[in-house]
Amino acid sequence: MMLQSWGHAVSVVRIKGLWVILCLVLALPGCKAFLPNFWSRVLTLSWDSYTHQYITEQAVLNVTLETLSMTNTQGQAGLGRGFWRAVGEVVQSNVAMDFLSSTRSDPIYHFDSERMEEAIAMLREFWDQTLLSARAKDYQGARHSLGQLLHSLQDFYSHSNWVETGQQSLYLHLLQPGQPAFPVATEGTPTCMECDSATCRDNLLPRLSQQHPLLLTTGYFGTYPPKPKGKCSHGGVLDFSRNQGATGGINKDSTSPLFSPHHYLHAEAAHLATMATLNVLRDLRDDVSPPVFLRLFSVKQPPALVFVMDTTGSMFEEITAARLRAFSIIQARANTPEQPGTFLMVPFHDPGVGPVYETDQPEEFMGYMENLMALGGGDEPEMCLTAILLALTHSPPLSEIFVFTDASPKDAHLYNAVLALTMEKQCKVNFLLTKDPSYELRGRRKRREALSPDRFSLYSSLSSVSGGLTVFTTNSDIQRVSAIIEDNTAADKVTLLHAEGDSTSELSHHFRVDSSVKNVTLHLTGDLKYCVVSSPTGHSQSLLSQQGPLAELEQFQGLYRIRLLSSIEPGLWHLHTIAQGPVTFNAIAYSRLDFLYYFAVETNGTHPGLARVEGSPITGVPTFLVMTVTGLSHNEEASFSHVTLLDANGESLQTVWLNSSSGFSSSGEELVGHMSSVPRVPFCVRLSGRDGGGNLLERVSTEMIQPTHVQIQILSVPRLVSGHSTTVHFDVQNHGPARPFTLTSDDDRGYLSQKGPLSFSVGERGSVRGEVKLQTPEGAEAGGSVTLTLTVRALNSLDSNYAVMHLTVVPPDPDLTPPSCSTMRVERTCPGSNQCTGASWTVSLAVTDRGGTALASIQLFEGQGALTLLHGSTDPAGDSLEERQNHRDRKRAGTTQGVNGNAEMGLRLVQGDSPLNVAQWTSGLAKPQPLWVRYTSPCCSPQAELLVWDGAGNVRSCHLTASQQRRMWDTSGETNRAGEMLGKSIFLLLLLLFCSLNCTVPL
Repeated sequence: MMLQSWGHAVSVVRIKGLWVILCLVLALPGCKAFLPNFWSRVLTLSWDSYTHQYITEQAVLNVTLETLSMTNTQGQAGLGRGFWRAVGEVVQSNVAMDFLSSTRSDPIYHFDSERMEEAIAMLREFWDQTLLSARAKDYQGARHSLGQLLHSLQDFYSHSNWVETGQQSLYLHLLQPGQPAFPVATEGTPTCMECDSATCRDNLLPRLSQQHPLLLTTGYFGTYPPKPKGKCSHGGVLDFSRNQGATGGINKDSTSPLFSPHHYLHAEAAHLATMATLNVLRDLRDDVSPPVFLRLFSVKQPPALVFVMDTTGSMFEEITAARLRAFSIIQARANTPEQPGTFLMVPFHDPGVGPVYETDQPEEFMGYMENLMALGGGDEPEMCLTAILLALTHSPPLSEIFVFTDASPKDAHLYNAVLALTMEKQCKVNFLLTKDPSYELRGRRKRREALSPDRFSLYSSLSSVSGGLTVFTTNSDIQRVSAIIEDNTAADKVTLLHAEGDSTSELSHHFRVDSSVKNVTLHLTGDLKYCVVSSPTGHSQSLLSQQGPLAELEQFQGLYRIRLLSSIEPGLWHLHTIAQGPVTFNAIAYSRLDFLYYFAVETNGTHPGLARVEGSPITGVPTFLVMTVTGLSHNEEASFSHVTLLDANGESLQTVWLNSSSGFSSSGEELVGHMSSVPRVPFCVRLSGRDGGGNLLERVSTEMIQPTHVQIQILSVPRLVSGHSTTVHFDVQNHGPARPFTLTSDDDRGYLSQKGPLSFSVGERGSVRGEVKLQTPEGAEAGGSVTLTLTVRALNSLDSNYAVMHLTVVPPDPDLTPPSCSTMRVERTCPGSNQCTGASWTVSLAVTDRGGTALASIQLFEGQGALTLLHGSTDPAGDSLEERQNHRDRKRAGTTQGVNGNAEMGLRLVQGDSPLNVAQWTSGLAKPQPLWVRYTSPCCSPQAELLVWDGAGNVRSCHLTASQQRRMWDTSGETNRAGEMLGKSIFLLLLLLFCSLNCTVPL
């Protein structure tokens, strides 16, 4: 509704837009932390708020430019597309803390509910993991943990009373244990006074700041954990705890009084959060060294040179060609001020693959290439996909990978994992396939059996989906064909056209050249019978029969390489061809101007904003397309109006109009478009706009997005500990009719306990919970990374999707973290304080050990009720695959079902009982599965205290009260008190109607 009015690059929406925003805001059940990203400001009507995204992006940019300050090449435009991709990974990890089900409601990740000690411990874990990953060159892992660290650190200044006490410097103790620490208010210490207005000035009790040293507190949010009387709330219209004494709140997340009672201190909190973010980045740079810091953010990094090389005896010419191209590229880069980049080689044959050779030293790489030999025979097929998977695992995002082979794949079962990692990293895979005419006669390869004529179809499919090329050539032409390696690994390479034809046909394609474009090269694969290129002014040249004046053609077996001659006319160029069989067109050029993109959906969880879609987008579902323009310098102007979704043949499927907060774009600015429905067929993305002079601009991203009706949602991304097992939990969500699926898991280290495939059925628009387990071997190197890929596929359709996780091996640190207690369900509450006789209250808890040593014992320390232990790990959000498979076993064992599908143990504790040893049940459970307990008590005894110990001796005191409120798991269906919702609606309506008469809303 709102997005139908998005017809221009900049639009102004008044009352109609405000009514839409009203609907969106009322649908959101919660909001906490600095607002996650740019879209959050739209949903909260706080256009001048500082978000997690803005604070993080600006800090990274400033420290990066500061690190480059001693060089002669500076400026945002020269940082490279890889830099903005790396910054995006940090930002996405940061804002995902507000969206993921495993982190969004946990106070430890957000400095909420006075969980200061645990939050500081978690913050330092993130710091240690960031350093560990960066030093091990696991840069993606380091960016992920850095984003998590920055989110929690920034939240401290918005959620605590640090700013209110007049502090103008940073709380250094958060990340530096040796710095002075301030005490935290105990559970029985009141911290706030009542506040009945949207703006809560001076509602913190004076003794917090008058005490020496000052006393820290943070606001409670929602219903978990329950807020003790007299404590501060997070506050805001969507915080359900704000009406419990003390009413009001203290958060400084935004400039809107609707969401932030201390909105008047937002700028001060954001300033300190920015200072803290800058400090972390500078400390990180000093600890790992400036060169490693720049590599962490892919600053001025040319595309990686990645070879996957078949090393059997028939590959002599191919190895020689790769060696010559590597030498030429290294020589060319030696004359530029940029870093030389990453060089990576993965050799393979049958059955051997690897080892992976990776270096950033050109001389070392050439030495390795000189020693690479083609040895032995070997029967076809070979372990090609295994080698590609290794290359993808070690390659930076946005890499071009070149595969040299003359053999089909023996490991076809890995295709889904390879495709998933290709799309997740936005890498292009190119195949240079050779077959000598005298191949059969010379017997260079032995064959055990007849091979299918389409044995290379997986290669062609992978290159097509990733936007690469598959070239079928000969040994005599391989050296000249390999020129595409230099073309595609040039710095500042952009794509102007990518299209495919799958049969004998007459095709016409066009591509646009603008004033920023240089050195336009066309690659065509297939068998052309006719090929004419036409300039914007109407001049034409038949490339197969004429020389000049527009272009020159190099024709090899399987490849046509066309270079447009100098003084290329700006405007729309045309290419008209007639081909025999399949043909692929690829037009590339040199230009700094490019873009990145991702798909996102509007969240309806505890935080307003746009959450990135992991994996492929869901067809038929409203989705946002978020674009980031890269390569513009401060003195350049450009505006972008729309995106065109193109099918495999380059034909238009859909136009998506974009919105910007300004008339012109700059590097790093995000543009947003809305699709009421994702197309049902594969598509790629073309961005269109105009430069400062009004001339048209176009860029293409060539990977083919595969829309689907199935989705994998990762619930937790745990760490790996040497000698321990780890469980990754996920949900499979079916957006189509009821049907069977298979799920396959793969990892690059062999840590998986079972790879599958696992078969199961999911109901119409239903979901099923599953898990995979990894066993990290003893002695695994700390800092090492493991890439885990999950792929799900429907058995009766082409629907499939994927999820990729980058897990990090951490050292087995001592467990200093106490267990936690989470209220899962209130089954029965008390009627009132004056009617306690004969009534009882019941609450269910999940008790979890966070430190890794498992729960050891449990005791009911205080309370007149009874504590019953349950056994199982099923969450109310869905049934696990394991639960379904083991249902009959549980029934046969004679167990009865307790809350949420858990089996009663028949063990009851009352006050005065000694601590019960629970290690026999919890030590075998994989993290983060909890021990479930249920407490039932007479209403005349409204409080209880539970003590829980872990194997390291850490203890947690869990307080239970008869007034604890429910925590609903299905937040999209969360119901609230009618009066509260009515009051919220009236308040928002009046505010928005007032705004509609006095302000405009830029969208």
